[in-house]
Amino acid sequence: MSLTAAYRLGARLFWQDKAMVFGSVVTPVGLAVGIPVLMRHVMPEGVAAATTIFHGMLALLLSITAFMNITVTLTARRDQLILKRLRSTSLTDGQILLGQIAGTATQAMAMIVLCTVAVRVLADVPLPADPLGFAAVTVAGSLVLSLLGAAYSAAVPRAELAAPFTMPVFLLAGVSAGAMGPIPLPDRLGQALDLLPTTAVVDAVRTGGLAGPFLVLAGWTVVGLAAVRLWFRWEPRRS
Repeated sequence: MSLTAAYRLGARLFWQDKAMVFGSVVTPVGLAVGIPVLMRHVMPEGVAAATTIFHGMLALLLSITAFMNITVTLTARRDQLILKRLRSTSLTDGQILLGQIAGTATQAMAMIVLCTVAVRVLADVPLPADPLGFAAVTVAGSLVLSLLGAAYSAAVPRAELAAPFTMPVFLLAGVSAGAMGPIPLPDRLGQALDLLPTTAVVDAVRTGGLAGPFLVLAGWTVVGLAAVRLWFRWEPRRS
């Protein structure tokens, strides 16, 4: 079995899970497209309001389609002993995880592209002024959030708790990126939330600056790799 086969297996298992598809595709796309369209028609600022909200929605897209998706998936496959069985094949541990991370990041990127086109058509939100920069930062963000979600799965005791365990990340991502509207925050808390990987992606999209956001994403990559190496669990805890 090759890395490509692991990638395809992960994708096939994902699309066969109707509940996962609904939670990780239908719901975030509905939010990321529906709310900007609503803002376009009800807010006096019109397109400007829709654009600001959509940029914030990118944080929610990443937190759901990348972070939550892979956390829920790996926790379920761990409890079902699928990960344990995969380790008995010719695949290395790194190939198994890389296939899952790459598959999740690909799905997240597809959702971002879909939503970007949809809000352009339905809410007149302008396309990115720098398409290559937009692609680079969203690809990097998708990979980093998928890596962090894989690491975070170690903290989830069992599969049915995976989604609730990711809710704090979802809320923090939304608040820090302005996806829930302007929320006054203490200066120190705001500065801390600016260091979130989702906020880095949104800042890059809004300002066009890439150096700072990529530095933040690089730091989170180191954290994610270290956490996976130290704490990732391939089997459920024994009672």
